[in-house]
Amino acid sequence: MSYLAPSEFVTKMVDAGESKIYMATRDTLIRAFMAGAILAIAAVFAVTVSVQTGYPIIGAILFPVGFSILYLMGFDLLTGVFVLTPLALFDKRPGVTAGGVLRNWGLVFIGNFLGALTVAFLMAIVFTYGFSTEPSKVGKVIAGIGEARTLGYKEYGAAGMLTLFVRGILCNWMVSLGVVGAMISTSVSG
Repeated sequence: MSYLAPSEFVTKMVDAGESKIYMATRDTLIRAFMAGAILAIAAVFAVTVSVQTGYPIIGAILFPVGFSILYLMGFDLLTGVFVLTPLALFDKRPGVTAGGVLRNWGLVFIGNFLGALTVAFLMAIVFTYGFSTEPSKVGKVIAGIGEARTLGYKEYGAAGMLTLFVRGILCNWMVSLGVVGAMISTSVSG
C-alpha cells in the first residue's frame, strides 16, 4: 500500500483545507449536496439490507461503502471540513481567514442538509407509494431510528442532552478519522 510520510501527510491536509476555503460557492454547494445525498442513500441501503436479511451486521458492514464512495469522488461532509479548513488558518496561509472557514462550513452544512433532505423526500415517496399508504417495514424502521435518536433522550432531561452531545462528538470524531485516514494513502486500495 502506498502511503505518505507524516510531513507530506500534514502538508496534504493543510493544502486540502486551503483549497476548500477558496472553492467557488457553486462548487462547494454541489460537492456538499452530493455528499449529503450519498450518505443518506448509504444509510437507507444499510437499513434496508438489515431489515430484509434480519442481520444488522450486514448493513453495518455495507454502510461505510457510501462513505468511501463520497470521499473517492471528492465530495465534502461537514465533519470533514471541520477538520481540514481550520488547518489552513492555523498554518497562516495567505488570504485564509476565520470568515472564510466559517463561510465554507455554512455552505457545506447547507449542501449536506439539502442533499440528505432530497433523499429523505424521495425515499418517503418510495416507502409510502407516493404517500398513499402507511410506510413499508423499512420506512417504519427508519422512522423509529429517527425518533429514538431524538426523542429517546427526552426523559433524561439535561443528562440526556449531554449524552446526545457526547455521542455526536464521538460519531463525528470517527468520521473525521475517516477523512484523515483517506488522505494518508496514495492509492484507492489504501
